Amino acid sequence: MSTTWDSDQPPPRFRLTPAGFILVLLRGLPLALLVFGGLGVLLLLRLIEQPLCGVRRPVTPYITQFVCRNAFRILGMRFIQRGAPMAGRGAVVANHTSWLDIFALNAAKRVYFVSKSEVAGWPGIGWLARATGTVFIRRDRAEARSQTEVFRTRLMAGHKLLFFPEGTSTDGRQVLPFKTTLFEAFFDPILRDQIAVQPVTVIYHAPQDADPRFYGWWGDMSFGAHFLTTLAAPRQGAVEVIYHSALPVAGFTGRKDLARACEAQVRAGHADLPSATQ
Repeated sequence: MSTTWDSDQPPPRFRLTPAGFILVLLRGLPLALLVFGGLGVLLLLRLIEQPLCGVRRPVTPYITQFVCRNAFRILGMRFIQRGAPMAGRGAVVANHTSWLDIFALNAAKRVYFVSKSEVAGWPGIGWLARATGTVFIRRDRAEARSQTEVFRTRLMAGHKLLFFPEGTSTDGRQVLPFKTTLFEAFFDPILRDQIAVQPVTVIYHAPQDADPRFYGWWGDMSFGAHFLTTLAAPRQGAVEVIYHSALPVAGFTGRKDLARACEAQVRAGHADLPSATQ
């Protein structure tokens, strides 16, 4: 996950109070048990699932989905879903606000994230990403062919691959222009007539009386501080995930047209963003 976008407005200030510290413990310990306990079960099942099913994962994605759904219950955040995830083969693209997006986008649909290769080496996060089937890529044109082959194998196996075309996370108050590079793989001759791309808008509603950017993670904000801020909130807000109509790749002339259409739908879902939880 990249945090290269920055704002001309300073991020919200956070001060951990004694009451906030208690909430960190009350939420953080069960959350850690849920995430790492779920990971342990997933890894054990993969020992059976992988030799029997190969690239397909008919069982373990349900564990990831269970963990992500219940993470919001532990945090006390409302999860709101609009629309329906597509049923056929294809990919998903969404705007990017926070590390919380991983939970939000896995909660309603079993997906596999596409991430930059550096994430594989990150302590903790890289381990979780590898275990849950993340596709790691290098943004290098020289590797475009091999990446297309990986996409083809995974998509034809029925995996829903998900990536963030903005290329970075933001404060959650706007959608950045979509980068088009990864869309090129969908025009592979084998894939083009077989798959669709579903745009998804993710909206965060801040806790009552909190800064509207409360859940955003951007600039040089550290993961640790943002994580503690989220856990320590006296009242939580909500995350809203809007599934738009899937766009058949065959209906577009190239990656730029497809990226523009996806961006337009994501922006449309983001247009009436309220400033607080409804």
